[in-house]
Amino acid sequence: MQENLNDENTYRIEGRHSVLEAFRAEKLIERLYVQKGSHDGPVLSILKEAKKNGTMVDFVPKERLDKMSETGRHQGVIANLSAFRYSTIEDMFALAKEKDEAPFFFLLDGIEDPHNLGAIIRTANLAGAHGVIIPKRRSVGLTATVVKASAGAIHYTPVARVTNLVAVMENLKDDGMWFACADMEGELMYQLNLTGSIGLVIGNEGHGISRLVREHCDYAASIPMSGNIDSLNASVAAGVLAYEIVRQRSFL
Repeated sequence: MQENLNDENTYRIEGRHSVLEAFRAEKLIERLYVQKGSHDGPVLSILKEAKKNGTMVDFVPKERLDKMSETGRHQGVIANLSAFRYSTIEDMFALAKEKDEAPFFFLLDGIEDPHNLGAIIRTANLAGAHGVIIPKRRSVGLTATVVKASAGAIHYTPVARVTNLVAVMENLKDDGMWFACADMEGELMYQLNLTGSIGLVIGNEGHGISRLVREHCDYAASIPMSGNIDSLNASVAAGVLAYEIVRQRSFL
């Protein structure tokens, strides 16, 4: 069962089975309301999914759920869902064509922090990128935290979620795209040609880019650093490299 809320981008579902299936179908659940004291198997499964997806959880009295419920059969669980939907890579190419620009995509290899993903989507929008591609596994999806951290950029920047990032890169290479990844051991970013159809690859916050993804990159770009630590936050690195791409593209 679902109930439309005042926000046209949000609706509500009730019941344990409905909420669990929504998680498994990768719906964007913005907020989860769970009855205080509920700790049985189905509820624990829902809470596990909520933790994995970075969903905000409120434990509330049964009386509050009763007031929220339209069906009267909430079973101790109600969820608010966002109507945001993942885009396709075709949508990104269409946006580039509409702007009469060479395609510029971000590809994120295992970003797990929703704040980082939201910040990267925001940077992608401001840098004029035509979309962001994320993998389905070992990566945060479009959670409510991501939406908030994007500061509205999610409304304008397509985000596609793919099963196999390497396979997508191979297909995009066939379409003439080149890939540059962030790598501390790579060539100084100023010395690389980052113009034309380009994909910027950013790796996991802790482990960096996976071996297979790295092997499919054409360039390894390093950022000049002179401080006492040897790495940047993933979203900051994405911003620095993105604006080197912007700088080079603006002088075409």
